[in-house]
Amino acid sequence: MESPLSKSGNTSPAKSDINQHNLGVADLKLLRVFKTVVEAGGFTAACNELNIGLAAISKQISDLEIRFGMKLCTRGREGFYLTEHGKVAYQACLDLFSSINQFRDKLNHARHELFGELNIGIIDNTITDPQSPVISALGEIYRQAPKVSIRLHATQLDEIERGIIDGRFTCGIMPVYQEKPEFDYYFLYHEMAYLYCGNKHPLFSVPASEIKESQIKSSQMVSHFYANHSKKNIFSDVTSSHAIAVQVEAVTMLLMTGNYLGFLPEHYASAFMGGQKLRALMPDNIEIATPFSLVLKKGAPFNSVMTLFSNALKQALIPVPEARAS
Repeated sequence: MESPLSKSGNTSPAKSDINQHNLGVADLKLLRVFKTVVEAGGFTAACNELNIGLAAISKQISDLEIRFGMKLCTRGREGFYLTEHGKVAYQACLDLFSSINQFRDKLNHARHELFGELNIGIIDNTITDPQSPVISALGEIYRQAPKVSIRLHATQLDEIERGIIDGRFTCGIMPVYQEKPEFDYYFLYHEMAYLYCGNKHPLFSVPASEIKESQIKSSQMVSHFYANHSKKNIFSDVTSSHAIAVQVEAVTMLLMTGNYLGFLPEHYASAFMGGQKLRALMPDNIEIATPFSLVLKKGAPFNSVMTLFSNALKQALIPVPEARAS
């Protein structure tokens, strides 16, 4: 359903009652729908989040556009996109609900009851890591503050960083290959990665005592984050290849071809080693210790909910011996 503004593009806003009246409860409801649609990536994807039909969502967005006197987004066969006005409205929406949450947080803190939202971006394929404190921390959040709304997003590193910067994510739990000035980092633990080959690779059946550095250096390597770590290892000059992967599952699939060597987190690779599908090569000499941290936008305040989550993460950490230098 198109709004009366759907053909207007990003023209100057028409005069509307948003300039004459304060925001009311109905406006906040429409803004929450708009925020959910943006974060879901479109109307259809937002249906499950909002538990309402597509037509109802379209009607509410159209009502919001009329209320504001501007077109906020395009939708249809060409896909869902925010207009420039829509981008401004979304950022203002984040600021508005952040202020509301802070207001509510202060009142609830006064009566010793926690409410609010915790939107967490977590790097994918870490559920098998026994060192990760996330599951225990989330359980503690529910135990101490069951009315806190939790949204957990398992995704890639760049998406977590974007989500933290634009306010979609309260925080991220992710590997840190290089600290960036846009974020504050709170170290949690090290994830260990080793060099692996698949069972079809020529080195898979070579006895450990017979594997030489020259054999590894002459092998084709999968290019990925683990091999680009600033402390990668003494074999930093191994032969690169045209095989590039970002996610650990993609790296594993390439290793299974028998054509490449590549780094994988130990906790992830262990599931395949029992079935004799992967083998770690020279693990006493080749390893990478990647720091995992709680990451927030630079200067972001710790409200009561964020403080509770941070403390729960620290309490859930498993003490381990200090990692060897890579």
